[in-house]
Amino acid sequence: MFLGSHTPRLDDKGRLTLPAKFRDELEGGLVITKGQERCLYVFPMAEFTRISESLRTAPVTAKALRDYSRVFFSSAADDAPDRQGRITIPAPLRTYAGLTRDCVVNGANTRVEIWDAQRWQAYLESQEESFAELSEEVLPGVI
Repeated sequence: MFLGSHTPRLDDKGRLTLPAKFRDELEGGLVITKGQERCLYVFPMAEFTRISESLRTAPVTAKALRDYSRVFFSSAADDAPDRQGRITIPAPLRTYAGLTRDCVVNGANTRVEIWDAQRWQAYLESQEESFAELSEEVLPGVI
């Protein structure tokens, strides 16, 4: 499980150092792809395979599924952290997420999200007020 928020920097070669606590789960390989709200999703290879299998069994006649799958898979890149725990984020994905030098890497349960620091701050500020209200809608009776 991925938890917490970290603030690594993107280097000139498009490499990002993953938080040490995330590396064990990602050392066997990972997939980076477009996420929602212009962030990037990083999945351990096993989780990406599970998602792929779920999408594979869905009906190909569902247009929304075809559209989503095309973008999701065509933008995906596989990688593995190097000895320093760095991953290389392909230029098209850096552009999609608007990544600058300052990034935020968030644990999001079964995935990691990579955000541009300013974009993350703006998103977080826009969600702060509704966060308490959403818990009852999203997790009724759980928390």
